[in-house]
Amino acid sequence: MSQAVYRRVVLKLSGEAMAGKGSFGIDPDAVKRISKEIKDVVDLGVQLGVVIGGGNIFRGFDADARGMDRTTADYMGMLATVINSLALQSALEELNVVTRVLSAIEMKEVAEPFIKRRAVRHLEKGRVVIFAGGTGNPYFTTDTAASLRAMEIRADVILKATNVDGVYDKDPNRYSDAVMFKNIIHNEVLTKNLKVMDATAISLCRDNKLPIVVFNLQKRGNIKRVICGKSVGTMVGDRT
Repeated sequence: MSQAVYRRVVLKLSGEAMAGKGSFGIDPDAVKRISKEIKDVVDLGVQLGVVIGGGNIFRGFDADARGMDRTTADYMGMLATVINSLALQSALEELNVVTRVLSAIEMKEVAEPFIKRRAVRHLEKGRVVIFAGGTGNPYFTTDTAASLRAMEIRADVILKATNVDGVYDKDPNRYSDAVMFKNIIHNEVLTKNLKVMDATAISLCRDNKLPIVVFNLQKRGNIKRVICGKSVGTMVGDRT
């Protein structure tokens, strides 16, 4: 029987993961598949927090580049993460996984406000906690939100789900000779400017000695494999 090697984790999903094979919107089949994989992890007794991006609905950074006020665009992006969080919550509850959405932006009709002690209490009771609304501040990405929430709830690791197998020295979708790292330290990610998470998120993890596992979400069962300590993806953290 598989056994978890982590007690409490934060899973970082991109908004694009919610879109499935499409490039925009929410694909119910994709959300259902992710939910089933999350349930497999919860069934192991792992305390799980989830942070989802909003890029499948709205990208504040792209809107800023096209002339929209950056602060307004970022708040719109935060609202997109709430929509994704509610979609994931609904899919999880269809599988009888008790779930709570905690938002950094108060909207009491659809989500609880983020309060650290409340989040920890939900986790201790075995509920999946979805952290919505980013950090609640413009100019910060959902990667940074994932790092921040992981520190606050004292998570053991961040699981960064992507559409490639791990961290490469260059884009594997463009370069056939790209080399994947099995292990790399936070400082190398920063100095090599590797596109794992944004620099603020990586720096926060480095300063608090929090490891990150980057893996391919498209390979079914990978979330559980990582949780159970299998050699999947790339481990970002201090080498031992």
